[in-house]
Amino acid sequence: MIKSMTAFARQSIEQDWGTGAWEIRSVNSRFLETNFRLPENLRYLEFKLREKLRKSLTRGKVDCNLKLEMNPTAVNQLTIDASLVSSLLKSHQSIQKLANIEQQPNLSKLLQWPGVISKPQVDATVLEQTLLSSLDHAIEQLIQMRQREGESITDMILQRLEGVSHQVQKVRQEMPAIVQWQKDKILKRFEEIKLEFESTRIEQEMVMIAQKIDVDEELDRLETHVAEVSRLIKKGGSIGRRLDFLMQELNREANTLGSKSINAKTTNASVELKVLIEQMREQIQNIE
Repeated sequence: MIKSMTAFARQSIEQDWGTGAWEIRSVNSRFLETNFRLPENLRYLEFKLREKLRKSLTRGKVDCNLKLEMNPTAVNQLTIDASLVSSLLKSHQSIQKLANIEQQPNLSKLLQWPGVISKPQVDATVLEQTLLSSLDHAIEQLIQMRQREGESITDMILQRLEGVSHQVQKVRQEMPAIVQWQKDKILKRFEEIKLEFESTRIEQEMVMIAQKIDVDEELDRLETHVAEVSRLIKKGGSIGRRLDFLMQELNREANTLGSKSINAKTTNASVELKVLIEQMREQIQNIE
């Protein structure tokens, strides 16, 4: 199965500490390019995230965006260490006895004592595991969409390959008639100018013309390339670069066929071939 490089995935995150979402967009590229937009306090995760993508994808420009919104009630609620406060108050009373002075404790300063007030923190390990797990789900969605897009591209390419094979067969069938047409054209021209000629010499000339307009080699290579493209598509995997190379070879043969053409039918076939090949090439640019 082949996969497209164009896809989008979104994976929501819902936890007690807050909500968020991963958004991944990928487009075609010669190599694998990964870009991340993360909250500043999570930049340290970028290496792990990049490795996850590299294990699942081989080509494409991939943009990953993480949006997080922390739950205010979960992270802003203050708690007081009652045991510490009790210990501080007892120490205050002991100091009063030692100094023989009665003085009310300063509660404002008491609250400023280190450890008296604490703000709950999200467990970093739990947060990291949640983000990595949700990214796995987002990557899975991305791959599934790439596969669906790949199936559509496969259908289109197979249809165009049938078109190429049809044009090749049509040219093969027309070539004997084209050669005879060229021969008749030359003989008619000779008759018009009342030029005397030897049958042996005209046969030699026709052999030379037939050699110049012979396209059997080009047609054979076109069929070979079509067979190879079909084989690669059935094999699947990361075949985008190979298919792109084969499109160049197909286009080369179509151009040669056009340059050897002496008849409107073969010229039209060459043009139709180039149209079919270009349509495939545009789609193959998106194949991983």
